[in-house]
Amino acid sequence: MVATRGSHRQFKHPSKPGRVTVPGKPSDENAPGTKNSIFKQAGWK
Repeated sequence: MVATRGSHRQFKHPSKPGRVTVPGKPSDENAPGTKNSIFKQAGWK
């Protein structure tokens, strides 16, 4: 984890450019559209 702002956390891959922003607390369930957005930011989709 690189940064936090409120309940949003930002992660950075050691070799890939950019950051992935994940909303909510770690115990929260994310909506399907939010999960798709996170996967796209991470380059998994």
